[in-house]
Amino acid sequence: MILFKLRCAAEHEFEAWFRDGATYERQAQRGLIACPDCASNIVEKAPMAPRLARSAAASEPKAPPSPDQLRRTLQQLRRQVETHCDYVGNRFAEEARRIHSGESEARSIYGEASEAEARALADDGIEVARIPWVPSSDA
Repeated sequence: MILFKLRCAAEHEFEAWFRDGATYERQAQRGLIACPDCASNIVEKAPMAPRLARSAAASEPKAPPSPDQLRRTLQQLRRQVETHCDYVGNRFAEEARRIHSGESEARSIYGEASEAEARALADDGIEVARIPWVPSSDA
């Protein structure tokens, strides 16, 4: 996995993880990477400082996040997805294939797919990610 710092056409900077550099290039060329602030899919790599070795104290493992922190982070992620992606429901696998083949416009989508559908997409080189879908609020 590799972390890239990215910048959209509106100059928003954000980070994203990719399997490797080639994965980033494929997704960027197809317009599949969207800015979490404005949903622009015109992105480029932004300059990053190399990570240098740190002192022993700085490299000590941090305490894992609490369940409340994880839930809040997942709620924020859900809000970003719902705001900037198209919901396609149980047609997710079908629409992902259409986007991959160029039959449908390149855009970020979300929806439901079975484990078998997700595995088949991955086997066909169509990159998808599953995220835990927590309730959108604490209420």
